[in-house]
Amino acid sequence: MRSEYNRLLETRWYYVVLVTAAIAISYFDRQTISVAIAAIQQSIPISEQQFSYLQTAFLLAYAAMYIAGGRLLDRIGTSRGFLLIMLWWSLACALHGFARNFTWLLGMRFLLGMGEGGAFPAATRVVAEWMPREQRSTAMGLINAGTAFGSVLAPPLIGALILNTGWRSVFFVAGAIGMAWTLWWALSYRNNPATLTMSTQDARLLAEKLSLREIVGVRSVQVLVFAKFMSDSAWFFLLFWLPKYLYDARGFDIKHVSYYAWIPYAASGVGSFLGGYFSAQLLRRGRSLNFSRKLVLGINAATMPVVMLVPFVPVSAAIFLFSLAFFSQQSWSGLIMTIPADVFPLSAVGTVAGLVGFGGSMGGAIFGIVAGRMLQHGFSYTALFFLVGTFHLIGFLALAWLGGRIQPLRSKDLREIESLT
Repeated sequence: MRSEYNRLLETRWYYVVLVTAAIAISYFDRQTISVAIAAIQQSIPISEQQFSYLQTAFLLAYAAMYIAGGRLLDRIGTSRGFLLIMLWWSLACALHGFARNFTWLLGMRFLLGMGEGGAFPAATRVVAEWMPREQRSTAMGLINAGTAFGSVLAPPLIGALILNTGWRSVFFVAGAIGMAWTLWWALSYRNNPATLTMSTQDARLLAEKLSLREIVGVRSVQVLVFAKFMSDSAWFFLLFWLPKYLYDARGFDIKHVSYYAWIPYAASGVGSFLGGYFSAQLLRRGRSLNFSRKLVLGINAATMPVVMLVPFVPVSAAIFLFSLAFFSQQSWSGLIMTIPADVFPLSAVGTVAGLVGFGGSMGGAIFGIVAGRMLQHGFSYTALFFLVGTFHLIGFLALAWLGGRIQPLRSKDLREIESLT
């Protein structure tokens, strides 16, 4: 009996590590163009506004596939769904290397976003399918730390590839890594036949009745989508524009970006894991699920305004402030993406996670356009950092005041939903 328990425990965490690797690859892939942009511009002219369009193309497709990918995963299962998703985005990433003009890059960014949009709904399903409630935030924190691992590797590795083999090789290597992971997944992952972390049979059957329209009508889902919309408006700006800010405002070259830009991403990985771990510890000590999630989210939101100070301090202090903001943002993000698994049974988790991710991606896409236009029309990064510093606070206030308690979906909750639709 004990050996069977140990085997199950090892299997759970092995799958968490497997998904963490996929998330790391996804963030490496999306960082390719941000780090390589200075080299790309030597052969393909790209303006500030066009750079923002590249990010917007990615995020619009990413947002749409968050919903479609989440629904797909709920229909065909985690194993096959994640396999198809990774195949798509790895091929799309590799095809960037054939670009001869801006239009090709724009199309490939859109295709990359389509593939990567299913990654976090798949990750949330793995957590819901295999992890008990008291371990979910730790598991999701570790998975979300994969974003940091990929982002930390991106500046030095991409910089080295550019300096030694040219910018096109960056995309070919990234695509090959994704294909290797696809083979690893196909040989390793199996859906959990026992669905150990699902709620009661009654709740499972009721959840299977939920249509997309009914899920969208749940107030707590709407508030989660809004909170993610606000926080990811800040996150995607910081993620995509940090290397360019260092190039434009701080006079960095490719070598300097390779040396220093990884530091905030490393801090984001630590924050992601520690945020999930701290919330899990609160839960183990008897605090409610609602308190355990919201306390950590509130602390993270209160820290984010430090980015407002970035333009006024020396570059070393700016890197520290970026690191603190990245730490808090990814602690926040891991918990937000854990909540669908906390509240909904497995049969609806992918869809809910997809909706939440859709909100975040749309926030990033819209604010990316706003940022590009502001910079193109003479606004400074100071104004942008001031705006970014407020977004998490707005999202948390909505979550605290309008989101209700974070707790598993109950039969009476579903009856109330159905009576409104």
